[in-house]
Amino acid sequence: MSQIIQAWSLIYSLIIQGFGLVLAGIAAVIFLYVVLRKHHSFRDTMLLGIFFAGAMLFFWFPIGVPKNLTYPFGLTTYGPAEGPSLPLKNVFTFFWHLDSFERVSDIARSPLDVPPPTGRTEASDVSIELTTKEVLSEIAPGVLVNYWTFDGTVPGPMLRVREGDTVSLTLHNDQSSLHMHSIDLHAVTGPGGGATVTDVMPGESKTMRFKALNPGLYIYHCAHPNVANHMSHGMYGLILVEPKDGLPQVDKELYVVQGEFYTAAERGTKGLQAMDAGKLLDGIPEYIVFNGRTGAISKDRVVVTQGEKVRMYVGNGGVNLVSSFHLIGEIFDTVYPEAAMGSEPHKNVQSTIVPAGGATIVEFTADVPGTYVLVDHALARLDKGAWGTLSIVGDARPDIFFGTPSDHPSGH
Repeated sequence: MSQIIQAWSLIYSLIIQGFGLVLAGIAAVIFLYVVLRKHHSFRDTMLLGIFFAGAMLFFWFPIGVPKNLTYPFGLTTYGPAEGPSLPLKNVFTFFWHLDSFERVSDIARSPLDVPPPTGRTEASDVSIELTTKEVLSEIAPGVLVNYWTFDGTVPGPMLRVREGDTVSLTLHNDQSSLHMHSIDLHAVTGPGGGATVTDVMPGESKTMRFKALNPGLYIYHCAHPNVANHMSHGMYGLILVEPKDGLPQVDKELYVVQGEFYTAAERGTKGLQAMDAGKLLDGIPEYIVFNGRTGAISKDRVVVTQGEKVRMYVGNGGVNLVSSFHLIGEIFDTVYPEAAMGSEPHKNVQSTIVPAGGATIVEFTADVPGTYVLVDHALARLDKGAWGTLSIVGDARPDIFFGTPSDHPSGH
């Protein structure tokens, strides 16, 4: 029964929103027939109807009739490859294979899931394997999305290598996938960042080798056309290329990636949701989240001990918005702007820019206990899901912060 309800929610949005013009046209034809039939014979009504239909087609065809029915209907794009619109044949294929998709209870990659430092002083050969997989999971309570993923979560796993390493990366595309996928790592020097040699069909695998030439924190993402469409389904992650001398030691590291999701139905609509290519092109997401879904980063799981130095690896999967990353109640002691290494880091920063398809590294020291909120400081995005919490535990520090908490919620 739940699958029927989910399927109906998707069909409803496609029919009502995607084919409003078609439905309006049918209604107009019926209305025209009723009006003409009242005042003319059946023969005259049919002749006038044919005339009006011919006139409509005369004006419609020069504008252009779409070769394939897609959602949204009649979307025009000018990119170098196919646009992000959804062909109706893909909808039928999706429903035909609906039962074969894995239903993931929690799509979010834990912010604590950071690989340890390499600890190496010499370059080495490194092997990495990733699997692209299309799954179903909730982006918000009761709101189901068809995520396209690396290793079954959003973001994909954080990768960590050392400057000078030679990396052998094998990309598998799970047999259950309906689409081709690839990987473009911004840490790669070479055509397509690797995407040109990793385009894989469902059930296929391909391997590439690259040398990690430049230290820094980089986004990786799927780059099979339409690239924005694949990324807005959740296909992104971060790869850290440690500098030869490593990074300064810290007590805790966290992994956070912001992303946007463009559902056809309004935010909060229950059931299975289709992605809306029109909203994607206009840059109007229904959901903006950290780590794949609303509420993914919680103080119940992310606990920092007073005095610890924390480093956060922050990315922005985009695909449209620039993030103004901020931790309410803390000041970043150190920021590597745009995750650049080799130049002098910034000190004492309140908010830092994370470009779409970019990253940053921020550090802070946990001084005062309490609950702290991560946000994109374009604060209207809070209500679309762009926030998370962490907890600092320890003793009160009245020498730094003192006051009586309000009985009313602060909005934080």
